[in-house]
Amino acid sequence: MFKSEIEKSLNTYKSTKVNANINVADPYIITKMLFQGVFERLAEAKGAIERNDLETKAKKLSSAADIIKHLQSTLDFSQSKEIAQNLFDIYDYMLSCIADAAVQVNNEPIDNALNAFLPIKQAWDNIPIESQKEANLKREKGYFEKEFTNDTSLAHGTIR
Repeated sequence: MFKSEIEKSLNTYKSTKVNANINVADPYIITKMLFQGVFERLAEAKGAIERNDLETKAKKLSSAADIIKHLQSTLDFSQSKEIAQNLFDIYDYMLSCIADAAVQVNNEPIDNALNAFLPIKQAWDNIPIESQKEANLKREKGYFEKEFTNDTSLAHGTIR
């Protein structure tokens, strides 16, 4: 096999593995994965800036923005309008920072986006297991009006 065929096979395997994990994961785990994806891509964009690799910077910023837009589109204003609006505004600010980072060659806008996002990720990571279980039970009983499905879900596509 040629190197490119091996890489293609490996990427297909990784994609299949991620899709399989997403299919069995609960919304808490999926959101946690998306949050981690934002941080990884922004960190990779920072590294690309330091290496003056503008192509990689652009790809990583675009991918981070796609994930943030997805997170923004899944906010449920019917459960807590104030929390959903606050998250929407933070995501909007992050998208603005990413747009600034796309035209600048410094890490400040990325750092600003990360600083805005860090408390959200930390709060999510610190949700007690009991609260996660309670939410899953409510979801199974149909307590929430809106299921965690969305036609624009990244779970059905590829995260670059």
